[in-house]
Amino acid sequence: MQLSVVVPTLDGREQLARTLDALAEHVPDAEVVVVNGPSTDGTTGMVRERDDVDVLVEVADRSVAAARNAGADHARGDVVAFVDQGLAVTESWAEALATGLETVEVVTGPVHVPLRGGMTTEDAESDSLGGREVTFLNSGNVAFRRTTLDAVDGFDEHLTVGSTRDAAHRLAALDASVAWEPGMGVASEFGTDGGTRERDHGRKYRSLSYRLTKNYGLHPSVIRRVFGMAGRDAIASLRDVAGGENPPSGWLATGREVVVGLSRGMAAGVWARVLDRTPRRNPNGRSSRSDRAVAVYDRQES
Repeated sequence: MQLSVVVPTLDGREQLARTLDALAEHVPDAEVVVVNGPSTDGTTGMVRERDDVDVLVEVADRSVAAARNAGADHARGDVVAFVDQGLAVTESWAEALATGLETVEVVTGPVHVPLRGGMTTEDAESDSLGGREVTFLNSGNVAFRRTTLDAVDGFDEHLTVGSTRDAAHRLAALDASVAWEPGMGVASEFGTDGGTRERDHGRKYRSLSYRLTKNYGLHPSVIRRVFGMAGRDAIASLRDVAGGENPPSGWLATGREVVVGLSRGMAAGVWARVLDRTPRRNPNGRSSRSDRAVAVYDRQES
């Protein structure tokens, strides 16, 4: 097995260095491909000074889906893994990855996140929709056999969020086998203090309705899923209004965002089904363009 590890990065020089240090320590034989978005923090210089990065791909697009596709374009391995900046592969990562890929086509694993007084670890997540059993991918820690990554044509660049969840639905449509390997863990040094953060509801529902409509059409289960989630968010928002945590005008503004996001996402999803009628459902995938890379620095060709 020849393993390539693609690490997308954007203005995360210190986080990227932590990821690269862990790869050099635990997976020294892997080809490392860094895809640098239009960073302004000196990432390019730092990466080019290291001798443990085989390929540096510079891209102008800020989309992580485009960055992952660009990395896949320049990776040579018959197995391609994607690890996000700031995540450090653990000692058991490579062995668990190799063991998993002996029997399945895609393997993914947890992120270990430190908390005050301990650590939390993600559990496997799956779903059943439209007659498919879907095993979701950890967006920052997943590995594909090259043939399978090619079969789904990489990631959908129409999506600014949710491109790995979309890939999971498309893998299920192709009957590709996906496994969750607990030993294939990555560690994050950035924990949470339990606080909340504001959501971009318009983007959330635009992404959700797009990827479900694209993959399943206007199936009754899709309608129930999307509008059921919107209804639950609306009730939660009304509780905030009743409790004085959110003004009525904020609730109305959120409602408009949701409605606009749903309508635009569904329309785009229907159009995507028209553009790609194959099971991979990816009209905006790797093969859709060849101009992602602005510059490529390949140590193996220099």
